Amino acid sequence: MIFLSFPDSEPVLTPELLTADHFPSTTRFFERASYGRFTLRPHPQRTWTQMPRPSTWYGIERDWDAKKRTAYLRDAIAAADEDVDFSAYDIVYLVADPDAPGVDSDATKVVNFERPLRADSTDIRRVVTVFEQHPPDRNVLAHETGHVFDLADLYHRPTDGKGDWDTYVGDWDVMGSQFGLAPDLFGWHKWKLGWLEGPQVVCVQGSADLTLEPVAAAPVPGGSIGTRLAVVRTGADSVLAVEARSATGNDRGTCTEGILIYRVRSGTASGGGPVEVVDTHPETGSCWDRSVYPPLADAPLTEGETYTVPGERTRVEVADRTPSGSWTVRITAGV
Repeated sequence: MIFLSFPDSEPVLTPELLTADHFPSTTRFFERASYGRFTLRPHPQRTWTQMPRPSTWYGIERDWDAKKRTAYLRDAIAAADEDVDFSAYDIVYLVADPDAPGVDSDATKVVNFERPLRADSTDIRRVVTVFEQHPPDRNVLAHETGHVFDLADLYHRPTDGKGDWDTYVGDWDVMGSQFGLAPDLFGWHKWKLGWLEGPQVVCVQGSADLTLEPVAAAPVPGGSIGTRLAVVRTGADSVLAVEARSATGNDRGTCTEGILIYRVRSGTASGGGPVEVVDTHPETGSCWDRSVYPPLADAPLTEGETYTVPGERTRVEVADRTPSGSWTVRITAGV
């Protein structure tokens, strides 16, 4: 983590305080999400790195002018290069002084380079630019680090900027909303990242009776992770995914529990709905005072409920919940 100050603003906060805004909370998020298979270890610089130009010169904003953004990134890497060995790190977080007048918190994002920057004999292909206020948005660095792993944006960005951003997945994945009540990564993402494998994922053909462990639940010490995800292929580049969500781990803030169903379309671009949660209770909503999108807050099926996914010829039946918190389901494809 490199902390950037500007000639037009004397920092009030310290790098130590800004580091604490994001760590260890982001590390803990990924340790829980990965079942201990991935650890994000921050290496924060202890002093500010002075940028050569005023913060207002860079025109920082969400849809940033490409030339100004490139100048910002080149200036930042060059300014830090004397004190930072870039070859020693996998991810670079550039954290701007939140009190500088030109800083816009809406501009926080991952930047991928068509032509990598070069420092310390190392190609820098992407960086995380952090412009958050203090304190920052919850889980913002978990969301941005997800992009480093090539996870897509799951929110819907209205063309006029006035509509609802959370209609695709609601609260159910941090890549949809960092403010979600149940922000743990979808089981599909965990499978993609190698955090689920083998018998932890079941590909359903025909019919299958399964006991699904909640995706956010920590494995029992010394025990197996158990089955966390069921997948039904629906096309050449599309599937239905079925998983259990419960109030534990990264999902401890959820107000509904049950079996979540969602569509995955690998051919759909980031921000266009590559994942969409299936609303099994389309006439109702839940958590109206807390949810980022209440119509999807009650999307999961609960005990005794059955749902046939429209257009997919797949039926999901929830039998019951075991004393340990697992969910017993029957999934039938081709109905």
